[in-house]
Amino acid sequence: MSTPAELQAEQWLHAFVDSEYTLPQSPAAFNLPRVKALLTLLGNPQTHYPAVLIAGTKGKGSTAALLEAMLRASGLRVGLYTSPHLHHFHERIQVDRRLITAAAVTVGVAALRPLVAQLDPALGELSIYEVQTALALVHFAAAAVEIAVLEIGLGGRYDAVNAVTPRLAAISALSLDHTQSLGPTVADIAFQKAGIIRPGVPVVTVPQPPEALAVLVQVAAEQGASLFLATSSGLQAGTNGPTRPYLAPVQADTVGLPGLFQLENAHLASGIALLLRDQGLPLSAATSATGLATVRWPGRLETLRERPRLIVDGAHNGDSTQKLMASLRALVPHRRLILLLGISADKDLTAIAAALVPHAQTVIVTQSAHPRAATIPALVAAVQPFALAPVLTAATVAEALEVAYRHAEPADLICATGSLFLVAAVREQCGYAAASA
Repeated sequence: MSTPAELQAEQWLHAFVDSEYTLPQSPAAFNLPRVKALLTLLGNPQTHYPAVLIAGTKGKGSTAALLEAMLRASGLRVGLYTSPHLHHFHERIQVDRRLITAAAVTVGVAALRPLVAQLDPALGELSIYEVQTALALVHFAAAAVEIAVLEIGLGGRYDAVNAVTPRLAAISALSLDHTQSLGPTVADIAFQKAGIIRPGVPVVTVPQPPEALAVLVQVAAEQGASLFLATSSGLQAGTNGPTRPYLAPVQADTVGLPGLFQLENAHLASGIALLLRDQGLPLSAATSATGLATVRWPGRLETLRERPRLIVDGAHNGDSTQKLMASLRALVPHRRLILLLGISADKDLTAIAAALVPHAQTVIVTQSAHPRAATIPALVAAVQPFALAPVLTAATVAEALEVAYRHAEPADLICATGSLFLVAAVREQCGYAAASA
């Protein structure tokens, strides 16, 4: 049970504006100078350890988990900061995959609270995400981590995490997402993600759409940053330079995260690991292989029960749902697909429906409790043109699972997807109260 001091600390944190509930129309609304000012008052805890920044549209969280596992297997003490969380914000801040404790949050808040009050009011009001980012950086310094793996939340250029100057930057697969905030084209999105590229700091990315890659190449050149491509063949210098093999093989049977799409994330993590070894970190073939094999990342092609098999996955845009469908067809034998779908209102509902719904014999749409969840009528309108049968509806996630089980036979597959908010609700219904490493 939480102590009064712990409850007060969490209440203080959650009193700030929640920018993740209502996304801003411009990424500049995140106000990076405000975060830097707070970190300066805190003594710049982010300078006490090297860090890797990971931005991207898809796969950045999985890449962060893969890299963290490889670094931890090498004997390093590793901080991991990711977002969003599945069940509780403590999941965002981990050291050696141990979630920050309520006691540690209380200590961190005690350090933050008086300094937040000293911020220049002209900088504007902090968001809970910005305060949690500062809390994570303070916690990692107090825990004496030897390296931190930091996932960018939204965009990159103005995200709070970008207050950190990294040892290395990485950008995962880019596609259309958060277009209201980041811009309507892949090139616009690439420009925002490329904001994490620093002068002279190496940057690694994966094969990208040509218009996105052109932006990354241009920004890297302007910053004097060496650009590398993490390909299926190895780590390539530039867009046409020599390629080096990764420290350990990256194959479906060597990577602990299921899904064809995870191989690209594993390539990216392996490319980062290779460059970090070049910088003197104690990574090896053996430790890299161990990290790849033992990594865990809940909510990504995760099986929660068998017969009928229930899988949850956080795919949340057209491209990621296409890749999810390819993995289900290739890796998960099943007789019929029963799709349980819940999507955030700011996503391209039609693109997600087009990727998944034509392959499902039964589709059930529902709405999670998250304020950004699309309404059931909006989902039905998006889904029905692609459906093989009338779309079923359920007012709650619990009811949607009951409907799915009634329609499923032992050889069928139930897949719940469309957003991490839906994934979290399904996990909770299945008894997963907190994300585990």
